[in-house]
Amino acid sequence: MIALLQRVAQASVSVDGELVGAIGAGLLVLLCAERGDSEKEADALLAKLSAYRVFNDDAGRMNRSLADVGGGLLLVPQFTLAADTRSGTRPSFTPAAAPEDGRRLFDYAVRQAQQRLGQDRVRTGQFGAHMQVALVNDGPVTFWLQVPPVR
Repeated sequence: MIALLQRVAQASVSVDGELVGAIGAGLLVLLCAERGDSEKEADALLAKLSAYRVFNDDAGRMNRSLADVGGGLLLVPQFTLAADTRSGTRPSFTPAAAPEDGRRLFDYAVRQAQQRLGQDRVRTGQFGAHMQVALVNDGPVTFWLQVPPVR
């Protein structure tokens, strides 16, 4: 699984002009399941991102995690993170999980995140929808996390 984490002052997702998810300070996470991924990879990625120290402590160092600061988590499905861009001028999405697997793993990750952080702190985009994502990147601070599928 792949996660692109962005530390945000605020972030939101809209579909067809309707707000479907929004957070204040926290993490916007674009999430992608790859072929061969399972709940095992989702669990490993969630454990890492919830404990990943990207928030400043009193000394201004990145020593606090999302769990430490009590921030929000906005999970947005984005299969394009798995794109193979090594050749040509059109990306190949072969590395991405099939849509039904991607939806299952995204829904699983959301449930696990809600259990880990609390349902009131986790918001989501909408799988398979054309979304408009707005954010105020704080820093900017952006990290790419990947848990490769066990093959």
